[in-house]
Amino acid sequence: MKKRLPLLLIAILSLMACQQAQVPANYQQVKKEAPIYPDYAGVTIPVNIAPLNFELLAPADEAVTRFTVKDHELVCGGLKVRPDLDEWKELTAAAIGDSICVEVFAEKDGQWVRFNPYFIHVSPDSIDSYLSYRMISPSYVSYEELTINQRCLENFDEQVVVDNMLCSTEAGGQCINCHNFQQWNPERMQFHARHAHGGTVIIYDGQAEKVDMMNETMLSPGVYPAWHPQLKLIAYSTNKTLQTFHTVDRNKIEVIDAESDLVLYDIDSHQVTTIEQQPNELETFPCWSPDGRWLYFSSAHFEYASDSVDLAEITLRAQDVKYNLYRKPFNTDTRQFGPRELVLAADSMGLSATLPRLSPDGHWLLFSMGQWGTFHIWHRDADLWLMDLSTSDYHPVEELNSPLAEGYHSWSSNGRWIVFSSRRNDGVFTRPFIGHIDSEGRASKPFELPTKDPDCHRQLMKSYNVPELMRGPVTLTPQQMADILKGEAKK
Repeated sequence: MKKRLPLLLIAILSLMACQQAQVPANYQQVKKEAPIYPDYAGVTIPVNIAPLNFELLAPADEAVTRFTVKDHELVCGGLKVRPDLDEWKELTAAAIGDSICVEVFAEKDGQWVRFNPYFIHVSPDSIDSYLSYRMISPSYVSYEELTINQRCLENFDEQVVVDNMLCSTEAGGQCINCHNFQQWNPERMQFHARHAHGGTVIIYDGQAEKVDMMNETMLSPGVYPAWHPQLKLIAYSTNKTLQTFHTVDRNKIEVIDAESDLVLYDIDSHQVTTIEQQPNELETFPCWSPDGRWLYFSSAHFEYASDSVDLAEITLRAQDVKYNLYRKPFNTDTRQFGPRELVLAADSMGLSATLPRLSPDGHWLLFSMGQWGTFHIWHRDADLWLMDLSTSDYHPVEELNSPLAEGYHSWSSNGRWIVFSSRRNDGVFTRPFIGHIDSEGRASKPFELPTKDPDCHRQLMKSYNVPELMRGPVTLTPQQMADILKGEAKK
């Protein structure tokens, strides 16, 4: 009982502070919305999301915020607004299909003002309960100090899934990269490690193993993964990439895909087969259709003047590399692919399309579009685009985009939410944003991932990378993951 007393006291004091907050009786009305961070004004949220904690950025000595919907009211005091979790859940439940009115009152030198209210729409569409992502320094210089984390979106609980430093030493460093799940299932997961203890870790219904899929026909081990929605198959790109760092260009870093192919890995047989290996084609970013009968991917036509891979040449000609979107039919019985089909000729518009991702109903194709290249998360011009696969019409999703880079994106399991990486805050650090997509493909203003301390993302010196939604948490511990990585890889 003694160990629990401090936590109980903290909870009581927090509740008392919430109860003591009162809306001022006398105030002046100002004709503008309250400046807050994160910007949650006018967003659409899932009913099961954690509280949208924010802080008031206007000069003030004190503040009071009132949330109201129908006959429900929630009042919070302080410059940092952090509603009680249970009270927030009651509020959002009452607001399903409706909007929460948010009023911010601020006091400066004894004078209270009331800002114009703003509204938060609460969708009846829930979101998957967990989000996973890689936490990495944005410079990619100290990449060893990185983790794969998971966060419960219904509260603020966060855990490390894979800690790269548990396997790194001064003599042998390593890097962990893209993680992926089969059908949002946390018990069917894969990720790859490079350099020391290199290999691909595949977890399937409690069975975990490290495999070495590299053979003499592959450019590299599997890089960008796409797990087949039904079968124990994973499509990968194999890439020969390099980085360049700019001194004057506004895009600070460029990742160039000098050579790439597509392969298919069979989990049971440990066999690797080639999907795409065409000359003068850079094939990357595979993605399955929900029925598993089509494999979508990006591919750029690039011919080296020297008739062989020349890293210096492709670096100088990087802006000539423009990717189109293709797909290949897949026979789930024979496990054979048909010829590629063009889905979008982005190069005909002078643009480059990457990272195709299909909605769970197969209706919408979400992708990234930029002026050139493959690694759009560092391209300020990169935006999210949406194609209606029933009509082949496509357009930029203006509601989701910003003047800065929008990059990696993925769908929720019900197809109503998109989580994506954006550098819109400062141009340096990627943060996860969540946007609603209705059945007609219309998007709503996205909101930044809520945090327990609303100032967290303005102080965090790491980027969120590869945000992927899951239906629940990964249960293996970081030490168990490290033990798997340190083991021998199966061929």
